[in-house]
Amino acid sequence: MYHKVITVGRLGRDPEMRYTPKGDAVTSFSIATDRQYKDGSGATVKETVWFRVSAWGKLAETCNQYLKKGKMVLVEGRLIADPASGGPRVFQKSDGSQGASFEINASEVRFLSSQGENEQRAPDDDDVPF
Repeated sequence: MYHKVITVGRLGRDPEMRYTPKGDAVTSFSIATDRQYKDGSGATVKETVWFRVSAWGKLAETCNQYLKKGKMVLVEGRLIADPASGGPRVFQKSDGSQGASFEINASEVRFLSSQGENEQRAPDDDDVPF
C-alpha cells in the first residue's frame, strides 16, 4: 500500500540540518498552512495546521541552503504518525488552546517564494509547536 501527502505553507523557523551517525544529512523544518473563513454567525475564523518536515540526503542539503523562515514551499511526501497515539502530535498553544502537528518525510520540496520576496507574512513564533 502507498500514500502521499502534498501541502503548501510557509516556514515557521529557519531549517536545522544535522547528520546521522552514518553520515546521512537530514534537515528539519516546520511549515504552517492557514485557512480563513466565516462561521455561521458571520465571525471570521482563522485556522492554522502545522507540519513538521524531514528531508534527507541531497534534498536535505538543498533545503538547508535555500530555505528561510517565511518562505513558501510545496512539500510532497509520506505522512508519519505519532508512535504514541497513531495520529498527529497534540500540543498546547501559548494561548492555552489545543493544537496538532503532523510529520512528513519529504520526497520532494518545491521552493515557491522568489529570492527577493518580502517575508513579513511568516507564521508567529509563539504558535510554533516545536
